[in-house]
Amino acid sequence: MQIYLVGGAVRDKLLGLNVKDRDWVVVGATPDTMQQKGFKQVGADFPVFLHPATGEEYALARTERKQGRGYHGFDVYSAPDVTLEEDLKRRDLTINAIAEADDGQLVDPFNGRADLDQRVLRHVSDAFSEDPLRILRTARFAARLTPLGFRISEETMNLMQAMVARGELRDLTPERVWQEVQRALHEHAPAVFFKVLKALGALKVLIPELNDETNFQNGMQALECIHLKHGSTAQRFAALLSEVPGPAAVNRAKAMKSPVECREMAHLVCLFTAKLRSLASARDITPEETLALLDQADLWRRPERFETLLDTLPCTLDHGNSERNEESDTSHFLEKAARHAKNVTPQPFLQRGIQGKALGEAIRNERLRRITEVMS
Repeated sequence: MQIYLVGGAVRDKLLGLNVKDRDWVVVGATPDTMQQKGFKQVGADFPVFLHPATGEEYALARTERKQGRGYHGFDVYSAPDVTLEEDLKRRDLTINAIAEADDGQLVDPFNGRADLDQRVLRHVSDAFSEDPLRILRTARFAARLTPLGFRISEETMNLMQAMVARGELRDLTPERVWQEVQRALHEHAPAVFFKVLKALGALKVLIPELNDETNFQNGMQALECIHLKHGSTAQRFAALLSEVPGPAAVNRAKAMKSPVECREMAHLVCLFTAKLRSLASARDITPEETLALLDQADLWRRPERFETLLDTLPCTLDHGNSERNEESDTSHFLEKAARHAKNVTPQPFLQRGIQGKALGEAIRNERLRRITEVMS
């Protein structure tokens, strides 16, 4: 029984990066052996165990062979006779197929160390093409490592392009796609993920709304802007789709099975961006239109969400330009109007005996009066 540190922990250690999670592979053992040593089995598809003290994952060495379509169409074989090299060969990229023994010696049968030094993302073997999810993973690694000078090798780009052309991305479930997109949105250079997918022809399959050049370029600029502001997942996703018409953006968010907060923020960002950009300046919006926008944003019940919206709009209105202009003035005006309007409470009207439908009308009129006052 031999135990090796594998995957991202070895890669990041060699790059001098902070190692967050450590994964281990065990060669020459059986599930019974692991359980006798106190490990708890958690893998249903293949034997993965949790260390009794550290809680880290230990997987028995295994091979995989494609048997059907989709993410689960693999025949997994795990037994004591599976070698470390066989286990490493099933991995996606050479930089993720390096193992470290307990004495610090590296096992690197696919020259991952050389690719690390040369800053190249390269597939390990043709088995890469058996799993279309690896296209998204490779694009995500590019988004993480491009700031360190990494690039995807030409042969790997060609292989992924061929996989896209064969229609293999259609075998991915929306949940798996969203999981990779969500991670990519928070990588060091998130726009790189989508640029790689576009170059492969994958974007028109996964997010066809972004295949339009204007939608794509403005979405990338808005995403880079909100990334610099350390925006949330919902803000980043909304910035990405900010040039897409509102209903289409919401439909795409639903199709991708994104969380509700992402769908809501995409709807509001697209709505406000389109409306405010149609104005020549902040002075062109009427008090009635302003109040209608605040109503649609449900400012009165969701003030925190409205604050998040306002924080996002400068990136989508200005196409990621940080310099102040008429469009950022428009969003500044909205913030001021909202601050004055949301302070209207029903108590003064109730004290005057105004109730029912008349109360709602009185509150609306007072909000409108305050917005008008701000505009003047």
